[in-house]
Amino acid sequence: MKVQYWPYHLKFRHPFTISKGTKTHQPTLIVELEHFGIKGYGEAPAIAYYNIPLEKMIEDLEAKKVMIEKFAFTDPERYWHYLHHLLPQNPFLVCALDIAAWDIYGKLKKKKLYELWGGNILNNPICDYTIGIDTIEKMVAKMKELPWPIYKIKVGTADDISIVKALRKQTDATLRVDANAAWDLETAMNLIPQLKDLGVELVEQPLAKDNWEGMKTLYKESSLPLYADESCVAENDVEKCQQYFHGINIKLTKCSGITPARRMISKAKELGMKVMVGCMNESTVGSSAIAHLLPFIDHVDMDGPLLLEEDVATGLQYDFGRISYSDKPGLGIAYTGVFQKPSTY
Repeated sequence: MKVQYWPYHLKFRHPFTISKGTKTHQPTLIVELEHFGIKGYGEAPAIAYYNIPLEKMIEDLEAKKVMIEKFAFTDPERYWHYLHHLLPQNPFLVCALDIAAWDIYGKLKKKKLYELWGGNILNNPICDYTIGIDTIEKMVAKMKELPWPIYKIKVGTADDISIVKALRKQTDATLRVDANAAWDLETAMNLIPQLKDLGVELVEQPLAKDNWEGMKTLYKESSLPLYADESCVAENDVEKCQQYFHGINIKLTKCSGITPARRMISKAKELGMKVMVGCMNESTVGSSAIAHLLPFIDHVDMDGPLLLEEDVATGLQYDFGRISYSDKPGLGIAYTGVFQKPSTY
């Protein structure tokens, strides 16, 4: 096994704002694993509020490079367990390497990943498109810029209802609301009935990630389904969310890759919970990993390539929310290594 990596700061089409802050570029690390001439690619975006910057991923990769390359690769799940113990404090880097390992495995087997897992893509969920926090006028303009069947609306301001009302006037599309933990219980109890009247489908992470008492009350009272994001990071969080949330949003980067994400999907279904897989503004490399999980989940938020002005790979297409795959095995992508305009508009 040989490993290479490339850091990027991918530019957003518009400044991207959620309740936690604003950014104009998405820092991300692309990794390449090579196994007897077969190359696999993975990605891990750096997210400031999880305290794993690009520098930390690169530092850990360099420090453990010999061990990462030393492993006798046979299948991705064994490799993930090895990496999980080798890099216990860096799930983001483990995720990038895990995705790359699955890409290699699919190429070795000459199958797309969803085919390896027995997935049927005929009923794949539709991908949403995120409207970041901005002035109401600019949020409306972003919506008009890309007509889409499902929008995820970022909220967490004093004008949340005004925002959703203004957007609803512009479209009959499905609307989802993501508070990114910005509300307190009183605010959530007040807003959710109004959001339901505006035809909102679901609410993501309404309260602070550790406000379990508040979520217990909200879960009983809410007229809309509630999905955990910040409250559901790793595998052992899935069971904690039962009876507090109606569903979970799995992020590959946070949970450390495809391997644990597949187990989280199975566990959530076993507990009777709905499953969304979300993105952290990955390029086509990381987004393609999400794409292969579509046959097994209920909702998907993998709009990174739509939000970015720059991409570094090809092979994934978005057609009014429907995802189409290339005919290549593994992830089905070609890493170009050069900035290009995503072919999704």
